Amino acid sequence: MSGESAGTWAEFGRRLRSRRRAAGLTQLQLGLRVGYHHSAVSRLEAGLREPPAGLVRRLDAVLDTGGELAAIVAAPREAPHRPGRLPADPALFTPLPGADTAAGPWVAEPRLWPARLPAEGLMCPLHGTAGCPVPDQGDLPALLNGSAVLNGSALPTGPGPWSGSGSPGGPGPSGASGPWGGPGALGGTGRAADAELLHALTAVLACLIREAFRHGGRVAAVEGLLRALARWADAVNSTGRLPYGQLRLAAQYAQVAGRLRMERGQNAVAMGWFGHGLRWADAVGDAPARATLLSDMCTLVRLDGDAGAMLGYAEGIGAGEARRRWAATLSDLYQARGYALAGDAAQCRRHIALARRGFARLDRRDHLEAPWLAGAEGAMRVDSAIGGALRDLAVETGDRRAARRAVDATARSRAQVPERMRGARLLLTLRLADCWACAGDPGAAVALASPVLVEAVRSRESMVTAELRGLHSRLTGRWGDLPEVREYRERLLDAGE
Repeated sequence: MSGESAGTWAEFGRRLRSRRRAAGLTQLQLGLRVGYHHSAVSRLEAGLREPPAGLVRRLDAVLDTGGELAAIVAAPREAPHRPGRLPADPALFTPLPGADTAAGPWVAEPRLWPARLPAEGLMCPLHGTAGCPVPDQGDLPALLNGSAVLNGSALPTGPGPWSGSGSPGGPGPSGASGPWGGPGALGGTGRAADAELLHALTAVLACLIREAFRHGGRVAAVEGLLRALARWADAVNSTGRLPYGQLRLAAQYAQVAGRLRMERGQNAVAMGWFGHGLRWADAVGDAPARATLLSDMCTLVRLDGDAGAMLGYAEGIGAGEARRRWAATLSDLYQARGYALAGDAAQCRRHIALARRGFARLDRRDHLEAPWLAGAEGAMRVDSAIGGALRDLAVETGDRRAARRAVDATARSRAQVPERMRGARLLLTLRLADCWACAGDPGAAVALASPVLVEAVRSRESMVTAELRGLHSRLTGRWGDLPEVREYRERLLDAGE
């Protein structure tokens, strides 16, 4: 904790203790009313910890302070940074990948709007997994309009749940009065308004991710906001402050933008966004973002068959992350696939065993940072990666035992795919068919692949195209004269018309 931060939290603790005593409450009673253990209240009063944003609001409400505690938290101070890394290198902000085009009209469905962070694996860019509440959906226009950089840049202000001057309860936190400390997220000294806008934009990204499962990619909306975030970060950076929260959130947007571009088969643009995201994550020391971006970069170079580059990125995922088991597990999964591409059976199997062991040991902290590795969805993803590694190993070495193990892992993964993840189910269906082909059973491969050929041919996603291409190569290269394979080939031609 820096000296400046320590002074801020010591003052917060003194005010909290004074207000608590004036209200006639013990630490135990106050803790019960705000939903925290009394020891947490004690540490806050002693100035030993930074209070989560949601707790500050509850304390102000319970103690009827008129926003006094929130005003202390909102007082201007430098964002967290590494020594010698303030401000960031201006080269981080330009040039950005793709074309700078305006986003089309888009309004989030109210039921998709999260109540608090983390949501969809997106942590608060300022407070991590502290459980920050997000502003009401109706407050977003006021927050955007209060920002000199973001105003009108990416989201609509017309009819819809984001129109108007705020939520039913009032004008929202970007107003000039109250504890929010100034007129707008960038126009004045309102650091609390900065935080509210960052919370809101994280919620927007969570909505975009949720919609992508049902409506396809929202590339224009994601990239429009991402470019606006980069401009905001550049503006903050030019004042001599590290744009800590802006860069952390931009790294999350860059990962989503890259994945959406990858789904469209635009791999060069995808790698551009991943590269920018990685640099932004490194600038602010965001280890979780770094790990997940490197995993996406592994996927891209695997599509090019570059085992060496994949192993380099995969090792980077777990580098220095001993306390994050989920990152080590992810690293082992991608190293298994990299060694499979290189035809190294011993190392592939070693990393599969390490990944399974690591996955079994994931705890609540891991699941907060990587919710996609929790429960049935986590098991589905692990089995998918292991099945892919064993299939790749079978392709490189001709080992039919590895192919049969790939069948088992991929079938388990496919059985656990949630209904909303149609793209994942299509990909795993093609992979399972290819596993059967590698295991020497073209009839099973054709039976699985035939019902989804039309959908697969029309898909623009790079990974689906790669799976279909590999399956086609295996079937026609080894069993092209079999009646069922000839029929499969005819269906494939019909699907492409």
